[in-house]
Order: sequence, then C-alpha cells, then structure tokens
Amino acid sequence: LSDKDYPIQKKNTSFEFLRTQAHLRPRTNTFSAVFRVRSLLSYAIHRFFQEKDFVYVHTPIITGSDAEGAGEMFNVTTIDPNKAPLKDDKTVDYSQDFFGKNTHLTVSGQLEGETYALALRNIYTFGPTFRSENSNTVKHAAEFWMIEPEMSFADLSDCLDIAEEMIKYCISYILEKAPEEIEFFDKFIAPGLKEKLNTTLEKPFARITYTDAIKELEKNNDNFEYKVSWGADIQTEHERYISEKIFGRPTFITNYPAEIKAFYMKQNDDGKTVAASDLVVPGIGELIGGSQREDDYTKLKTKMDSLNMNPEEYWWYMDLRKYGSVPHSGFGIGFERFMMYVTGMLNIRDVIPFPRTPKNCEF
Repeated sequence: LSDKDYPIQKKNTSFEFLRTQAHLRPRTNTFSAVFRVRSLLSYAIHRFFQEKDFVYVHTPIITGSDAEGAGEMFNVTTIDPNKAPLKDDKTVDYSQDFFGKNTHLTVSGQLEGETYALALRNIYTFGPTFRSENSNTVKHAAEFWMIEPEMSFADLSDCLDIAEEMIKYCISYILEKAPEEIEFFDKFIAPGLKEKLNTTLEKPFARITYTDAIKELEKNNDNFEYKVSWGADIQTEHERYISEKIFGRPTFITNYPAEIKAFYMKQNDDGKTVAASDLVVPGIGELIGGSQREDDYTKLKTKMDSLNMNPEEYWWYMDLRKYGSVPHSGFGIGFERFMMYVTGMLNIRDVIPFPRTPKNCEF
C-alpha cells in the first residue's frame, strides 16, 4: 500500500539483505532469473533419467537409519521434552514415541534407493534431504535437494560415466532453454560463466586417484590452511586447487581411504581403499559423491561390526545382500550446488527459495 515502505527500492540491494526478504526477492531481476533456471534444471534432470529408462522412486522423508553414519540428523518426535518417558538408564524411551523408535529426517535416500535398484535395475531419487550440522558456509544448508541414482550391474567407472553425461546434458539444456538468464548471470553475476559452461561441455572431466591427488597437493602444502597427507580428508581448498589449478575443469577423485568413507562402499583389493569418488568443480569444490556399493554380505557385516553399528537398524539393508545381490553403484549430487555452478551464484542461500540454515527459519 505504500511505495516508500517497500523494502526493495530501485537501488543496489545486497544479497544479504534480500535473504531477509525471501518473500519479495523473486521480484528482482536476479532472483527471478535464478528460480526460472532452477525450474528448468529440475526438469532437465528428470528428462535425462527418464530418457535413459531410469525409474523415479520416492524415498521416505522420515527414516530410522543414518545412511551417512555422521549422526547429523534432525530428530522427529511427538514426545513432550518436559514429560519424556525415561528408561532405567535415564535416556529417553523412544519405544513410546509415535513410531516406536528413534526417527529423524532423512540425510539421504540412497539405502532405500538400493532396494529398488536391485529390483528395477536403474532408479533415481530427487527430493529434500536434511543435515543438522552447524555449518555457516556458502555451500551448506540444513535443508537441500539431492538427486541420487542407483544402478545395478554397474561399477565405479560406469557411475562416473553417467554422472558426467548427466552434468553435460543438463548444462546443454540450460544453455538452450535459458539463454537470456545465462547472459544476465554472465554480465552481472559471474563474468566468464558462459565460457566456463561451454568448457565443461567440450572437455572430458579429469580423473585422478586420491593417492595421486595427495601427492600433487603435498607439493603445495605451504599454501594450504589445512595440510594434507595420505589418509586425511580433502578440504574445500584442496578440492578447488585440484579442479582450478591442476586440471582447470571438473575432476573425479577416486579410490579414497576406507577410513574416511561410508560403511557401504565397495572395498578395493588393496585392503586400504574403497571404490568411491567425488566430483570436484571450479568455484565450489565437491559437487558429487558416489561409489560402488559393497555387495558382499560378509564384508559388509564385518565393516558394520568394526564401526559398532546396530545391526537391528539395518536388517533390511543386509537382506539385500542375503537374498540375491549384484554389483551396483550410485551417486548423490546436491541440487543447489549444481545450481551454483550453472548460475555462478556464490551462496547456496541464493539458489533456494526459502533457505534453512542455522538460526534461520523465518518463512
């Protein structure tokens, strides 16, 4: 009703301020372009997998298992914290909760996705996931969307091939269907964006083993905040150095030490590494995480026992190996990080309609 009170005036308004006006920011040129591209990119992902006869599976939002094993989960409960039933050891008795057990919002649909891949061969999920990690970075959010394909009769190499093909298919689709938006981003948000996207299409993604990547990084250890050595996890600064300085394009890092990867990943013959891979890209770092899944019942059980995982929570997952498994692989790609790469936007909060981050759930 009042023009002078309208929060978004005709002046340069910071993205940080516009995050406080998430209900109005779609009216700006930048964010209307962002969310048009978000719609098109979502469609491109579905179109890619549908053309390849992948079955779209809806995995549950509420789950009782932790696919990542990191424990950074949002609990789902109807128990009143002021009247919580307690067990003899004074911990909460979740057997009296709504689901009769401790449940939480999903961190990944992978485990459930595997059940359908072993029946239907190739499937994919595309839905919201949640992490309660208290990270205030430009590429982390508490609620985000993930695409997670799972493929039977596929090894790690097959997994990398389909991931690269998907990335290139979607970028090509956006360049075709959203030329004005990409032109806008290239001019006002990320100069050189079109060149970066075209280079992504033209050149094959680089591939390097974790061991060789560490050797390259160690040559520049003096320039890193976090020093690298074999067995250590690779940080964002290392991921960007590999993709920006060493190769200058998206790069798959493969065969990580087993100790720093999830329990379900296929053990390699060397006994030290697993058939896992991360795709790291310029400007962001990790975009995709994937692996061949361990299909050997005995090896998987031994790994879970070594991590003191509760077998009762994963009985159904073990059944997949007990009752006829095949070699299978899959990966997960954070949709918002993909959006950042395609649009050149620098903060994950600016490619989600209503971002959920620590201390931020206003809308």
